[in-house]
Amino acid sequence: MIKPRIVVSQCLGLERCRYDGSIIPEPIVAALQKYVELIPICPEVKIGLGIPRPPLRLVRGEGRPRLLQPATGRDLTKAMEEFAISFLDALPPVDGFLLKNRSPSCGIRDAKIYAGAEKAPAVGAGPGIFAQMVLARFPDLPIEDEGRLTNRALREHFFTRVFASARLRAVLASADLGALVDFHTQHKFLLMAYNQARLRELGRIVANLQRRPAKEVLAQYALGFRAALARPPRRPAVVNALMHALGYFSDRLTPAEKGYFLDLLNAYREGRQPLSTLVGVLRAWMLRFGEPYLDKQLFFSPFPEELVSLSDSAKS
Repeated sequence: MIKPRIVVSQCLGLERCRYDGSIIPEPIVAALQKYVELIPICPEVKIGLGIPRPPLRLVRGEGRPRLLQPATGRDLTKAMEEFAISFLDALPPVDGFLLKNRSPSCGIRDAKIYAGAEKAPAVGAGPGIFAQMVLARFPDLPIEDEGRLTNRALREHFFTRVFASARLRAVLASADLGALVDFHTQHKFLLMAYNQARLRELGRIVANLQRRPAKEVLAQYALGFRAALARPPRRPAVVNALMHALGYFSDRLTPAEKGYFLDLLNAYREGRQPLSTLVGVLRAWMLRFGEPYLDKQLFFSPFPEELVSLSDSAKS
């Protein structure tokens, strides 16, 4: 299986490169290292700042925030933007970004913006300068910070997108429409759980009734697939996918077994059971009855099982 490539802030458990010379222990990065190819980066070090270094801050400016270093009076906005362009231009195909939250360079939405360089209040929040360039360059890739990934649903959504992106990248590299058909088949239940309208649209693209060139079909499919997974799935759509899977066994289950599953389904709908509980029951029945079509469905294992964790901040 092709490994996803993830660009990650280097201070997240990889190197002591924060402004104060520290490192942030990050269990998510530690867990991912076995399964993904990490591309570590510290933009502040890469623009020539030392370790340790006087801290940076975003300061409200004309039309957009500036990246300033109050202790030295330096405006590092242009240097950071130029580095971001050169770094992103040189990247191989990647499947996602995991960046440091609240950072004036890497924060994707919550870096504080101040009214002035020194002794001024925060007046808002937004992306850091490096993160801003990432968001503009890769609008269809999963881009998250480690703070949001303490929420189990968001973390599993991120993992799902990253590993799906890597599988899609392999299909695109093959330029093979047969491989695209297999990919779409394996992701049908996942797409059903995420976006049924996109599932139908992608089915039409794969059918390729107009006999368009493979390169064109693959490019259109990739855009639609990434858009389908852009937002976390809603419970009603997931319930629909689970019910479709149940239909493969319904005539072979006892009334008690069906009732048990439907009770679990209702508990999931109400937020009292995790999705993994219902998937576990379905996977047991897949082993018991043998369902080759369901065995192929990546809805049941969209990323390595070892990355599943029950820890949850309960914050969205």
